[in-house]
Amino acid sequence: MGLLLSLPLLLPLGSSLLLFVTRHNRRASHFVAITSATVLLVLVSGLTLQVARDGLLVVAIGSWPPPYGIVLVADLLSVLMLLVCTLVAWATVLYSTAWIDPARERLGYYPLIFALLFGVNGTFLTGDIFNLYVWFEILLMSSFVLLVLGAERGQVEGGLKYVALNLLASAFFLSAVGVLYGVTGTLNFAHLSRAVLGIDPLVLDLLAVLFGIAFGIKAAVFPLFFWLPASYHTPPVPVSALFAGLLTKVGVYSLIRIFTLLFVHDPGWSHRLLLVCAALTMLTGVLGALAQQDVRRILSFHIVSQIGYMIFGLALLTPLGLASSVFYLVHHIVVKTNLFLIGGLIERLGGSSRLSDLGALYRARPWLGLLFLVPAFSLAGLPPLSGFLAKLLVIRAGLAAGAYWATAIAVIVSLFTLLSMLKIWNEAFWKPRPVEDPPRQPLSTLLLLPVLVLAAVTVLLGTASEPLLVLATRAADQLLDPQIYQRAVLGQLGSPALASIGGAP
Repeated sequence: MGLLLSLPLLLPLGSSLLLFVTRHNRRASHFVAITSATVLLVLVSGLTLQVARDGLLVVAIGSWPPPYGIVLVADLLSVLMLLVCTLVAWATVLYSTAWIDPARERLGYYPLIFALLFGVNGTFLTGDIFNLYVWFEILLMSSFVLLVLGAERGQVEGGLKYVALNLLASAFFLSAVGVLYGVTGTLNFAHLSRAVLGIDPLVLDLLAVLFGIAFGIKAAVFPLFFWLPASYHTPPVPVSALFAGLLTKVGVYSLIRIFTLLFVHDPGWSHRLLLVCAALTMLTGVLGALAQQDVRRILSFHIVSQIGYMIFGLALLTPLGLASSVFYLVHHIVVKTNLFLIGGLIERLGGSSRLSDLGALYRARPWLGLLFLVPAFSLAGLPPLSGFLAKLLVIRAGLAAGAYWATAIAVIVSLFTLLSMLKIWNEAFWKPRPVEDPPRQPLSTLLLLPVLVLAAVTVLLGTASEPLLVLATRAADQLLDPQIYQRAVLGQLGSPALASIGGAP
């Protein structure tokens, strides 16, 4: 059991080291990268089934029991995030083998991809808040190098904005961890959830604000999102797709974790503030998307807008609200990654990502137009795709909680999202091409297969949504009952889930 929980960390780390050694041999690099991503997907699927069947899994690293040592914890939220992130990472690796140029591969593209996965998986599995900071720094370093790999002017400019804002978030994060440790004497999540009950509510409010700012920057929540649309359109398409699927969701995951486990002492204050931020995030993101004339910039602003829906469910702090957030996270990671990958195909066929330069793609490649409509309509919330149920859950949760004004904004934003998706369709696929056709470029199987798989998953999540809906509801129940997490980690009831690596303590 301990090994199964550790492998989502050990495999990306080992693969990163092996890929660094083989980075000058393209064929070997591609083989190792695809094999590692596939094996990781199988392992994480097994871990998800195990947690869904047996409940939380906990591993104490180095024979030190919690709350003194480092623990890895897998609950339903963790494993669902692991599974969907591993799926889009697998799709991106396949796409990369047909897109990334040999020069970037020799500079360490694939080792960095797996180093990023190492950091992302660590954030989902860590059981203490200081190690959450450490995992954030690992993914920040690897993502920054990926962003500027190739050192093109736009990449460096976008990378500097990205790293500056994220370092500011890290400063807030580390400061909050220091204050939290000073007043509670512990860093373990389960132990903290008990210890915070005894500290001054004003100090707890201050900590909620500090952590809210830190994770709000990383999740691109209003008004802290400006770094994202300024940087996500600059790197190669597979990097943008991976970032769009994974990075902001790590921030959302962290917000869900701490605002259900630690900061629930005064939800009338803290979660009302989250609700206002969620509504403004939805609105400003979609208005920014409507104003853009570049495919990747439109999609980048939509990341911001959709983050608002996930925070909306968290802000309600109800079983249905949290279940909607979990469902929305899974749906959005798949759909947004696929939209960026299809955006890359549009760019390759049309010779540009600017809408003014594109046109008539539907006549040339009608199947691509249909493939684009699957994630585009899902993002807008049209039935029977996954986005329809995700938005329906959010709206039902908002109405049930009496958050009528925020729910009305969520409905309006869905209509604006549909308008911006139709703008891409009309400009890139339907209108006559305004400039001469560029030389036709072939689209290999490795470019099309990931798009087809993610489109199929989008349809499946919409038409056969029952299993995910059940898991999201169970995940919400776990989040709303911190004692489940406390018992599993601290072993107060002699939980059989507690295991250790390296011998008994």
